Amino acid sequence: MRVSILTVSDRSSRRERQDASGPMLREMAEARGWVVVATDIVPDEKLQISSRLREWCDMDVTDLVLTTGGTGFATRDVTPEATRDVIEREAPGLAEAMRAAAFPHNPHAMLSRGMAGIRGKTLVVNLPGSPKGAKEGLEVISPALPHAIELIRGNPGAESGHRHLPG
Repeated sequence: MRVSILTVSDRSSRRERQDASGPMLREMAEARGWVVVATDIVPDEKLQISSRLREWCDMDVTDLVLTTGGTGFATRDVTPEATRDVIEREAPGLAEAMRAAAFPHNPHAMLSRGMAGIRGKTLVVNLPGSPKGAKEGLEVISPALPHAIELIRGNPGAESGHRHLPG
């Protein structure tokens, strides 16, 4: 699976703070055997976020775009709005699963406005900006991502891959 990682942060884009979430997501992706094809850091600017998402999705160079940051309640947090402008179909179950899994140990998880959706043949998923939140979010959804990508890409036999976890 080809993965791109977009960090959304004013301070990291100005090099005032080191990006911790993007490199951590890269390590997680590579540990799963996924190939990271692109990374970038942009400020919390809706047009810059949506432009990068469109570029990566429309060039068909990536199967999955993970964004980290800009999903909260702060005025500058506009990643979900930028994502909504780009995607063609929403995939709400991914964001719902991340919030539900995080809520028991972090009641602030309900304040995440992150979303997920599909543009063309690319899945875009908003993760929290904190390394801990991004890590936990990716851990929750990663078992479903390869199958999701197969379905989006229309791979033969993808429909037969629906399965339930034991228990």
